[in-house]
Amino acid sequence: QVQLVESGGGSVQAGGSLKLSCVASGFAFNDATLTWYRQAPQNEREREVVARIPDSGESPEYADSVKGRFTISTDRRDTMTLQMTDLKPADTAIYLCKVDAWVPAGPTRKLIEVWGHGTLVTVSP
Repeated sequence: QVQLVESGGGSVQAGGSLKLSCVASGFAFNDATLTWYRQAPQNEREREVVARIPDSGESPEYADSVKGRFTISTDRRDTMTLQMTDLKPADTAIYLCKVDAWVPAGPTRKLIEVWGHGTLVTVSP
């Protein structure tokens, strides 16, 4: 069974830091695009890409709103993290990780999309 489990969310004051983790089971990250999304707790229909590591080996990408404050990283095995610093009330959201991974499928391979269930980050003024 393939799944992603996030952890590390919580409540902090503005200016504080949190580190989110996303751990996979049932598949690996070695050939995958890794993305952190966030959505407001009261608006689950709109998800914003926060940070992404492409599978092409290119540099990570960040939303303008988090550049210089958030850092995405991975061990390219089964874990991705999002280090968040200088948090602001506007960063309050449910953070979800998503992996688009190429996995073996018999003689070939297939692309799977796996989402975590999310972890809540609350930043107070």
